Parts: sequence; structure tokens; C-alpha cells
Amino acid sequence: MSADSLTSGERSTLTDGFRVLGVAIRREPWVFTLSTLGSVLFGALTVADAWVLGWSTDHVVLPAFKDGARHQQGLTGGLVVILALFLGVALLRAVGIVARRLGAGVMQYRMQAAYRREVTRKYLELPMSWHQQHPTGQLLSNANSDVEAAWSPIAPLPMAVGTVAMMVIAVVEMVFTDLTMAGVGLLVFPLVILVNITYQRLSSPIFTRIQALRAELSEVAHESFDGAMVVKTLGRETEETERFAEKAYQLRDLGIRAGRIRAAFDPMLEALPSFGVLAVLGVGVLQVQHGNADAGDVVTIAYLLTIVSFPIRSIGWLLGEFPRSVVGFRRVHTVLDTPVTTSYGDAQLASTDTGALLEVDALGYSYVAGQTLLDGLSFDVPPGRTVAIVGETASGKSTLTSLLTRLVDPQAGAIRVDGVDLRDLAPGQLAGQVALVPQTAFLFDDTIRDNVTLSEDIADADVWEALRTAQADGFVAALPHGLDTKLGERGTSLSGGQRQRLSLARALVRRPRLLILDDATSAVDPEVEARILAAMRAATQGEGSTLVLIAYRKATIALADDVLFLEDGRIADHGTHDELLAGNPAYARLVNAYEVVQ
Repeated sequence: MSADSLTSGERSTLTDGFRVLGVAIRREPWVFTLSTLGSVLFGALTVADAWVLGWSTDHVVLPAFKDGARHQQGLTGGLVVILALFLGVALLRAVGIVARRLGAGVMQYRMQAAYRREVTRKYLELPMSWHQQHPTGQLLSNANSDVEAAWSPIAPLPMAVGTVAMMVIAVVEMVFTDLTMAGVGLLVFPLVILVNITYQRLSSPIFTRIQALRAELSEVAHESFDGAMVVKTLGRETEETERFAEKAYQLRDLGIRAGRIRAAFDPMLEALPSFGVLAVLGVGVLQVQHGNADAGDVVTIAYLLTIVSFPIRSIGWLLGEFPRSVVGFRRVHTVLDTPVTTSYGDAQLASTDTGALLEVDALGYSYVAGQTLLDGLSFDVPPGRTVAIVGETASGKSTLTSLLTRLVDPQAGAIRVDGVDLRDLAPGQLAGQVALVPQTAFLFDDTIRDNVTLSEDIADADVWEALRTAQADGFVAALPHGLDTKLGERGTSLSGGQRQRLSLARALVRRPRLLILDDATSAVDPEVEARILAAMRAATQGEGSTLVLIAYRKATIALADDVLFLEDGRIADHGTHDELLAGNPAYARLVNAYEVVQ
């Protein structure tokens, strides 16, 4: 970060911090009003304490010293009045504290919850191409620590607003009590404000960097945990620990620097009002000696001066949260302000038991400019047919599955289902009739039933039917709790082949009109794969599903009615498996080489 940009950031932090608070106030006006009224009540009654103290001094305490025993009866009654006044003020002030803290807490947690939902919703709207460009750790940081930081000033906000009212009331009462002593006491204000401004200027860049480091630390931690198997099997624990420690130490050192700055300024903020009280007492004694003021006035102003330092401190707490808040808010809005390039129409797909007609027309796609992956790719799959797509590694097969399920949109050409361009379909239409089983199966930390149904209302009989087709019913039935067995994170309690079969059952239970398998049985042994393919052949023919296979194994390819040989981003050849083996040497080398390796 350059010095110029840092200076500009400091100038805008105060303004942007108040803008962030304005967003929260507009979204939660009633809760903010409640908490502010509670804070104002607390502030007003804190000032009332000073009035009660001054009144007690003039009307009860000093007369008791003057009159002695003759004032004993009046002293008892006066003490009862004092007790009643202080108790009443204390009870009402407690009501103000409860309203202030409750409102601030509700407002803060509501805003955090609302923004976490908005960020999560935005993640779901953004295409996979966007997700591929942003590390998972950063996305987790946006939804968690950045949202939390963005609304951290809400906690001291009602207190700051209420104590401003308290400060105004206190200053007015000081001025009306004795103008001379008030003027002496108020000389402390410019000094306190100057100390706060200096503190903000020194701490703002540190807190800004701290928040950025939190996200970087989260990215490193998530990457290390997600790649735990690679880290442990390759003996990289020390290197990963050092990588994490580097960020952690940077965060620690900055936190210590921020703490040192605060430790230097806090005593000054505490001491300045005390110096003001001493000055007021000195002037007040002279005022009383010359008959220009009463002793109660001196006590009142001295006490008021001690309590007006609290409003300034509370405002300092508020402003101290601004750097973190502004950084967090900006990071969150880099997500929320990202334009969603995925557009939808209002077209509907027919809900029938027949397979879908799939048309791929002159499809073009590339990840890097100038390096075309798919170029003019065209093919049709009639309803109910099974087509295998075969090609070398990095030929674009998995990218094609992402395009067919509209995880990303093509850069050229079109994909149509039942004659309707995917981009013209209404939201949810494609997901309701098309299912993808990826090569890498993902399972949730949940029961087998919920992993298959994804919490949809699907009968257990249909779940078991899908499990039988995927050849998963045997091992599921053998588990301790059957469908209610919890799998653990990512299904780590199961083998790779078992995870693939559950992922396949998840797709089959929805009876899709178009089923896409991206090498979905690669982790299954050949004997089980043969049973799965035979069951799927029977199941898809019975329901008329259109099946697209991304395949390597001959057994999988043999399931297809037609085979498309993908080469250089285009369909280089097509026909049956036997026809291509006999007539296309490149195809024969590819599939035979895979079988030899096996």
C-alpha cells in the first residue's frame, strides 16, 4: 500500500464509518431508537446524580454541620429524601442501561445475520467462474470476520449517542450553575479531543492492516486444513506450520502495536478530566470564599466534570472501531457489489417421463484469452439415448459438464434442452430436470438419507431404489443405523467408491430427464461398476432419461448408444464404440492405453 493511498484512506475512514452506521440505522430504525432512548435516559439520570449530590450538600449536609444537634430530626428526614432520590435515579438509570445494551445487541446481531445471509445468497448467485478466481478462505472471511468487523461499531453506537446527550445536558447545567467554574472545566475538552484525534490517526492504519491480515490468516488455515492429506503424506507439516505462523506473528505484532498505542493514550484520557477537576476545585474555593458561589455548586460542577469525560471516551470507543468496520464493510461489498452475469428468462421445461433432447450448437469456451478449450463444438443427443464423450486429459470434458449444467455460460454458441436455450430458462428449471454426478463426490456431514435427498421430501422407498441402482444398498444396510448413519465431514468414514455410489444415488433419486456422469464410477472396482452400469441401463431406459457419460473405461463406454470423440475442442469423430475402435487410430490408442494402465 502506497503512502498516498494510506493518507487518502485515513481521511475517508471517519466519513465512511458514519456511512456504515447510517446503513445500520436505516435498516433497524426502531431498535436503534429504543437503544438510543435508553442511552439518553441513562445519560440524563447520570447528570441527575450530580444535581442530587449538590442539592444534598446544600440542603442536608451543610445545615447539619451548622446546626448540630438541633438539626438532628431534620437530618433524619433529609437522609430519607436523599436515599429516595438516589434510589429512584439508580432504578431509572438501570432501565436505561438495559434498553441501551439490549437494543445495541439486537441491532448488531441482526445486521450481522442479515449480511451473512446476503453474502451467502450472493455466493449462490455468482457463477462458478467467479468462485474459481477467489480462494475459499477469503470467501469464508468475507462471510464471517469481515461481516463481524463491519458492524462492530454498533455496540458502542447507542452509548455514544446517549452520552452525547448526557454531555450536552451536563455542560448546560455547569454553565447555569457557575459560568466561571464551567469555563475553567471546559478547557479540558479541546485537550481530550486532541488526544482522541491523535490516537485515531496513529491507530487507524494499524487496525486496517489487522483486518486484512485476519483474512489472509483464514486463507492459509483453510488451505492447510483442506489439503491435510497432501500435507501429512508429503511431510509438509513444518512448512505449513511456518507459513501459518508467519501470518499469525504479523497479526500478533500489529495487535501488540495497537495495544501499546492504546496503553499510552488511555492514561492521558483518564488524567485530563482529573486535572480539570483540580482546576475547578481551586477556582471554586476562591469563588466560595468571595461569596460568588455555594459549596454545593463546586461539588456539582466537579462531579459533572468527572462524568463528561465518559461521553468523550465512549465516542472514542466508537471511532476506534471505524477502521476495522470500514475495511470489513468494503471487503463484504466487494462481494455484494459484484454484478451477476447469469441471466434468466421465463421459459419452462415440460414435466414428462421422456428423456430430454440435448442440442449443443457451435459451443466455444476458454479459461485464458487466446487459448481456446472448446471451439465450435456441436452435437445432438436424442431423447432417451446414451452418449459417451471420450477425449484426452484437458480436452475440455469436465468443462463441458459445467456448461451443460449451466455452472458457467458459454462464450460462444448455445446449449438447448428440448429446444430451449439454457439462458432462457426460468430459475430452478434446469436443476429440476438435469442432474450431474461429478468425478469427485462430495458428501455433507449429515445422515445418508439427507445426503441422498438433500432434505427434500423423498420417500425412503425411493431412496432405497436409487441406492440399489447405484449398488450402494448393501453397504448402507450394513451400517449401524442404516439411512440414519452420520457420515462425518466429507464422508470420510466411507471409501472413495462408496462416496461415488452415494453421489450417484443422489442424482438418480430425482429421476432426471438428463443425467450427466463425469467419470462418476472411477473409484469403483470393475465388477461393481458393471453391476451399476447394467442397473443404470435398465433404470434409464425404463424412465426414458437421456444419459451423457464422460468416460475412460471400455465398460462405461460400452453402455453408450453413441460415442463422441473429443479432440482439439471439437468432435473429431462419432459412432459406436466398436466402429471407432476399428476406424479411428487415435481413439483406439486412447482407450486401449487406459485399459493397459489398468
